[in-house]
Amino acid sequence: MTLLKKILQLLISISITQAAQPAKPPMPLLPIPTARQMQWQNSEMILFLHFGVNTFTDREWGDGTESPALFNPDQLDAQQWARVARDGGFKTLILTAKHHDGFCLWPSRYTAHSVKNSPWKNGQGDVVEELSRACKKFGLKMGLYLSPWDRHEPSYGQGAAYNQHYLAQLHELLTQYGPVHEVWFDGACGEGPNGKRQVYDFPAFWALVRQLQPQAVMFSDAGPDVRWIGNENGHAGETCWSMLDKSRVKIGGSQKDYLNSGDRNGADWVPGECDVSIRKGWFWHPNQAPKTVDELVDIYFKSVGRNGVLLLNVPPDRSGRIDARDAAVLRDFRQRLNALFADNLALTARITAEQSRGGDADFAASRVLDERQDTYWATDDSATHAALELTWPKAQVFNIICLREPVVLGQRIESYRVDAWGETGWTTLTSGATIGNKKLDRFRRTQTTRLRIVLEKSRACPLLSEVGVYWDPKAGA
Repeated sequence: MTLLKKILQLLISISITQAAQPAKPPMPLLPIPTARQMQWQNSEMILFLHFGVNTFTDREWGDGTESPALFNPDQLDAQQWARVARDGGFKTLILTAKHHDGFCLWPSRYTAHSVKNSPWKNGQGDVVEELSRACKKFGLKMGLYLSPWDRHEPSYGQGAAYNQHYLAQLHELLTQYGPVHEVWFDGACGEGPNGKRQVYDFPAFWALVRQLQPQAVMFSDAGPDVRWIGNENGHAGETCWSMLDKSRVKIGGSQKDYLNSGDRNGADWVPGECDVSIRKGWFWHPNQAPKTVDELVDIYFKSVGRNGVLLLNVPPDRSGRIDARDAAVLRDFRQRLNALFADNLALTARITAEQSRGGDADFAASRVLDERQDTYWATDDSATHAALELTWPKAQVFNIICLREPVVLGQRIESYRVDAWGETGWTTLTSGATIGNKKLDRFRRTQTTRLRIVLEKSRACPLLSEVGVYWDPKAGA
């Protein structure tokens, strides 16, 4: 064999070896979510339970002077709460263990203003314990809200003294009832008996949660894990980044627009939780009716469908049960969602992409149709825009598209559009900015054999983990 042939064979061997090397996954684009944040986000919907003395006084905010004798839910059934939640598709229940009035739904050692001095179960009851047992029975997770504002506690307004009182009660809740998956804080604040406003030691509160319940996410305006979405309508911004600059947010402040849209350049991963009540008020009131199924579906699209999580408040009534009307609406809401997303038309399409990362099958366009969030289509690092096309052998009718990014690698896409092929060529059906964990867009009734998803701009090489195409016959033309 001549030297030239040997050189040629060596070059061919090197070329084959290089071609066989799989493409490397894209590097994460920081910041990225923690495992607990991803678990929280993928739950999609959480049930909030506002319950306490306000339920019996027909008020929204108590003043702390209410007698514990008012609290007597003679048919309290936490298992009914859990059953309603499960049947509605909710994975977690968050209870107002203490609201601003300071009345504790567990027998706290640090105050007399609690269920231990109520007639309910002759003072031997514990609502938090009953909820914990119900969640375990139905395979659900429990969260707790402990209001920082306490209008009954004498030490409120005294700085360190009240913060120690609050930490003691928080310690009780985090050590006596098993796993707590979300701890809900807000910035509600007023003047104490000494005329001074309380300054909360949130870093100490958060540190205690991390120590005692390390898998729990914590909610407040600024996180540290989950942020308020800036309104109580359940609506995330049409542009909704999961990133935030925590230093720009003051708990109890008024940065509503910033919280609603997030921050493209934010250094902290703090996704949005979209809170809203099924009724006009947060506590149960006898003269209020629940929202309709259509209203809840619209909220779902504007919360979960805009890269958020829906926190829907469903308050138990004075008997201690969720109102039958609310339970029926939640059941029908779940049935409507199940029907809406039962048939993903994209799964019957042939899908192609302008390019796939290194030409590797692990990052091929087909990955967006494998119904797995842990696989994804990816482009080469040099790309900041790309397109996918779905083609059907016969025309399909649809009016909803679902897009998802593998946000474990960061939120990337900042501009996209969806086009349909028609007699005059491509026509845009919908367009937007962010996608994130899940983006749901509704548009006019469309019939076509070709659909194009154009990722116009991305912070780094664009990635998609799932594409869904659906038809909602109730949405009209």
